[in-house]
Amino acid sequence: MSLTSALSIAQNALLNTSRQTSVVSRNVSEANNPDYARRSAVLVSTANGARVAQIQRAASDALFRQNLAALSGLSAQQTLLDSVNQLSLSVNGTDNANSPATWLGKFQQALQVYSASPSNGTLAENAVEAARQMVQTLNNGTSQIQSFRADVDSQLETTVSELNTLLADFEQLNRDIVAGTRQGRDVNDALDKRDALLKKISEYVPVSVVSRANNDMALVTSSGAMLFDTVARPVTFDRIVAYTPGTTGNAVLVDGVPLVAGSGGNTTASGKIAALMQARDTVATGMQAQLDEIARALVTTFAESDVNGALPDQTGLFTWSGAPNIPADGVLATGIAGQIGINAAYDSRQGGNPSLLRDGGANGADYKANVDGNSGFSDQLLKFLDALDAPMAFDAAAGISGSASLTDYTSSSVSWIEAIRQNASNAADTKSALYLRTDAALSNATGVNIDEEMALLLDLEHSYEASARILAAIDAMFGNLLEAVR
Repeated sequence: MSLTSALSIAQNALLNTSRQTSVVSRNVSEANNPDYARRSAVLVSTANGARVAQIQRAASDALFRQNLAALSGLSAQQTLLDSVNQLSLSVNGTDNANSPATWLGKFQQALQVYSASPSNGTLAENAVEAARQMVQTLNNGTSQIQSFRADVDSQLETTVSELNTLLADFEQLNRDIVAGTRQGRDVNDALDKRDALLKKISEYVPVSVVSRANNDMALVTSSGAMLFDTVARPVTFDRIVAYTPGTTGNAVLVDGVPLVAGSGGNTTASGKIAALMQARDTVATGMQAQLDEIARALVTTFAESDVNGALPDQTGLFTWSGAPNIPADGVLATGIAGQIGINAAYDSRQGGNPSLLRDGGANGADYKANVDGNSGFSDQLLKFLDALDAPMAFDAAAGISGSASLTDYTSSSVSWIEAIRQNASNAADTKSALYLRTDAALSNATGVNIDEEMALLLDLEHSYEASARILAAIDAMFGNLLEAVR
């Protein structure tokens, strides 16, 4: 080997060591950046030793896809859990203090006390007041549920706007990556940024990544809707500002294809958009249907019956928009929980007589149960108390068994939302653990290990020292040659 060749090899070694050291230093400086993928300098042999052919970025497509899926699932689950907690608190209150079950229990207690002393007008007032509190619970619950649905629509509008912004950023970044790859430029930093964008996008919708030539990508949702293919596809949503019971919420469309809402406490949704739609269209509407069934049952249970059996039952203590008719048995009367009220004939505040709860007759003499006007008459009150604990038909579409007593039904309504909340909480823990495991696996495969980088840096230092010694030896040899020819 000539001295010139040896000098060239030593110079290349120093240059390679310098570039490798720069790469390692960058890795160390980005060690705490979760969106940074480890870099390594790839050496190839040449006639004069070796050279750095490219700076390679660590990647694992399989782990990255698993991580995206886990992140989508966790985002959906946490969104559903937060929504259910908010809805349960706003409707039922802390520790279910404002739930229909709680207030029905207080109303039953007031009726029992009144039935023991039916001649006591104050107890009659108390019973009607307890009924008024029950009515307010149903009215307020309906208002809270519809307000919640409108709030979710507002969140969906904001979320869709954020997703469109992310897709626009992805489009620009993907264009730069493709152009840079074709031109042979280093696009590793841009690839890191694109992966970070993909993680953010997957929090909104589930993303399937299709890799193509020149580091190009296409994005598809799990339902097959195209999110991105050369250009970002539009994600659209029409918000409803004010909801009423029975209003159907609008779908979120990806390139014209509706996203599917999730189902179950351990939600099938991926991404927060599908979870928000589930909270709005399934959980909230389920609670509303149950409140409506409770209201319908109250109107029916406390209706007045014709003592001769010739006339139809008509509304008694509780009234609604269809009064004096009572709702059909076992058929959901949508929105009745927001319409139910206290019959003015029973309400002393409106000039009524609370003792009608004992006597009946708000709809005329044919409906009067206490025909003799006996102040100790309690049969009507006892009939009401028995009816509250007697099985009756409920619409199973509301999510609870089709046959139960009103007392049991109100308790089941609380249990229904609590079961969803508990399942959502347990599933959130499970999906969080899954995400952390996939994130750790991805980090181990593509992230920076400080110990490994420092060991490599030490090796590079030794390589630099060796190259420097070679250069010193070559310099000495050149010196000796020059001395010999003088």
